[in-house]
Amino acid sequence: MAEWRPSCSLAALRKRAELLDRIRRFFAARNVLEVETPLLCRAGVTDPNLRSFTTLLHRPGSTEGQQLYLQTSPEFAMKRLLAAGSGSIYQICKAFRNEESGRYHNPEFTLLEWYRVGFNLAQLIDEIDTLLREICAEELRLESSERHSYRELFYEHVGADPLLASFKQLAECSKLRGLPEAEALCGNDRALWLDLLFSHLVQPHLGRGRITFVYDFPACLPSLARKKPNDPLVVERVEVFLEGLELGNGFHELTDAVEQEERFDRDLAVRRAGGLPVPPKDQRLLGALMNGLPDCSGMALGLDRLLMIVMQADSINDVLAFPMERA
Repeated sequence: MAEWRPSCSLAALRKRAELLDRIRRFFAARNVLEVETPLLCRAGVTDPNLRSFTTLLHRPGSTEGQQLYLQTSPEFAMKRLLAAGSGSIYQICKAFRNEESGRYHNPEFTLLEWYRVGFNLAQLIDEIDTLLREICAEELRLESSERHSYRELFYEHVGADPLLASFKQLAECSKLRGLPEAEALCGNDRALWLDLLFSHLVQPHLGRGRITFVYDFPACLPSLARKKPNDPLVVERVEVFLEGLELGNGFHELTDAVEQEERFDRDLAVRRAGGLPVPPKDQRLLGALMNGLPDCSGMALGLDRLLMIVMQADSINDVLAFPMERA
């Protein structure tokens, strides 16, 4: 008979409930509105690195189904609320990413996503820092947080400039640091080079005993962040790390509908070239941006990974009641 018991302990279930309660109290104290948005939508994510789950909607009397996408993040729908005048909002929801499974990944996971109207990236980083310290204060004794630019950390641990280094230089650095296979894997794809070298050579050093923020990411990496003023090679993006784990990803949000559609088109071209499914562009998001998205910054934080750190768990399965293997 298949295993029916939960994979996590009752202590983990209780700790999850405490964590959610603390998060809600944190945002209530700041008058940030909790919202819900659909998990099933007509458009899927265009990011070439993400894979959406799909399903078919069958309406009464219809012989053909309409393809729908389980959302990898509530971002697009939440931005539609922002454009409609919601003010600052947050959401705790399930998100879904196909082809993601392992020690730190479950295809279905819990996400905290929030948007602060009028916040720049520095203000968002301050709030992320405050949130993590407040909701984990009982369990974690953290030193003061640290903040580094992506370029600074990449150069320190890889030995090359991520924005300007040639592919030959990146290949030489990867060989010197024990990754001789990187050249065959990455070829002339700068985004792939940066993702591989950062994940293998930089990320393991981050967040040891303290929260680490990495900001100003290369513009060649997929994101919905706005470009940094006077530096088109960089976007206003931040990632937060704790104990070598990436917990979340935040942006000073792109508000330009024309540029957003251009980025969608570039993503879709990459997907076509790679033989990947090509979802429709989210026209409702583009319509919201055309109407006017307020200046804002937003953050998506993985709560299962945060709970792993709080519980000192070795696997995400240790903090989920029913991971995919037991669903």
